[in-house]
Amino acid sequence: MGKLDVAILRYLTPEDFRVLTAVEMGMKNHEMVPGSLVASIANLRHGGVHKLMKDLCKHRLLTYERGKHYDGYRLTNAGYDYLALKALTNRKVIASFGNQIGVGKESNIYTVADEDRNPLCLKLHRLGRTCFRNIKDKRDYHAHRNKASWLYLSRISATKEFAYMKALYDREFPVPKPIDFNRHCVVMELVTGGPMTHVTAVEDVEGLYDELMSLIVRLGNCGVIHGDFNEFNIMIDKDGHPIIIDFPQMVSTMHPNAELYFDRDVKCVREFFKRRFGYESSLYPRFSDLQRDDRLDHEVACSGYRRSHHDEDALLQEMGIGLQISDDEASSAEEENHEPEQTSKYSENEIITLRLEVEASIQRDENPSLHNVINNTQSLSIDDNIDTEEIPTLVPAEKTTADDKKSAEHEDKTTQKYRLAMIEKALSDVRSTRSYTSASTIAPEIVKQQVKKNLDAREKRTERKKAIAKGEASAVTRQRRDNKETIRESHGLWGWAE
Repeated sequence: MGKLDVAILRYLTPEDFRVLTAVEMGMKNHEMVPGSLVASIANLRHGGVHKLMKDLCKHRLLTYERGKHYDGYRLTNAGYDYLALKALTNRKVIASFGNQIGVGKESNIYTVADEDRNPLCLKLHRLGRTCFRNIKDKRDYHAHRNKASWLYLSRISATKEFAYMKALYDREFPVPKPIDFNRHCVVMELVTGGPMTHVTAVEDVEGLYDELMSLIVRLGNCGVIHGDFNEFNIMIDKDGHPIIIDFPQMVSTMHPNAELYFDRDVKCVREFFKRRFGYESSLYPRFSDLQRDDRLDHEVACSGYRRSHHDEDALLQEMGIGLQISDDEASSAEEENHEPEQTSKYSENEIITLRLEVEASIQRDENPSLHNVINNTQSLSIDDNIDTEEIPTLVPAEKTTADDKKSAEHEDKTTQKYRLAMIEKALSDVRSTRSYTSASTIAPEIVKQQVKKNLDAREKRTERKKAIAKGEASAVTRQRRDNKETIRESHGLWGWAE
């Protein structure tokens, strides 16, 4: 994953962010987005999209990868971070970026500040780490889908956490105040304190124990179970009171394993107090003691709440993430039977729709006011795209493709002429040598064969270097070389043969 370096953020242009947004749009149904599709969606007036993508790859905001059937671009974690940070910056939510203060199995924590220099906390969800990849067994983010990218799952995780935090904060639970979120980033109040795992002594051990157990029961009465209620997810403020953090794994009390999760939360607290403070109490809550007095699990659609697939899809659409990145539901049988195309999976009308979505999202994000999600948990909305200046409609992609073909043909002709010139030069050197050398013992035919052999060996070395994938041009060259080899092996079927 690597550390997040935001130094480049100030030097990126609106065109750069527009290209990043185009790649994000293309990843809705592409694992790797072809460069031609990125150029069509970005729709920049003066062209140069490939140059912009090359620079973004150099800064590791995009990555160019070779697939089994086609090559294309993919949005990296850093590029996704930059899109979210740009949106939050344009909303006047954050104005400066600080140090990293925490690393979890599925998130990174940073300190940020707003325009008034008030310290805030920024949480970047990072699903897909090596230590946390068994997502299907630990979360229900996939719902009924077969596949989804880690960026998409990180986005769902951030959305769920903000929804839980907002609902709990409105009910006056001791949680950080939620500020805003975008994509996989959640901005919240910075807690003045430290994790309970660093606490070695407290003034009132029994009082802290009772307060934590009361929080577990109170959560259960609202219809939810934290699921990871331990010393690492409990902060102790300057007054010695606990503050709960980390909510993506919360489940409903209607979950099939709700009692197991509840007992595990209670057991974690009891074992910590026994190990750290030598305190053990015979009084602790049971799952059967819960008395539901709220429907928080229904309000935020908590994991385990019994609902149909139609309700889940409607909720995701309401949250604005129903069709987000790489929601690929194609079966493995279809992947084997149907050859993936190198061209775009979008029709011309769909590309025009994506362009309009980019323009609309830019206009939405340029509005510095906070979204309705801050005021209403059930009307969650996620801005899918970045905040950039409006860029008019530009050059069609077909012209760029024709220019690329002409350039490639010119390059082949130039290479062929260069080779013929080298052979002619070598033969002329041999002739000039024979003109004044009377004692030559090497036949001219042998010299000609040796020169041709050396040139062929040099050409093969050059081709091996070209076979290394360094950009989109290598994919075009590789395809052209394969077609040429097929024609050569056809033995004159196409009208000529060597």
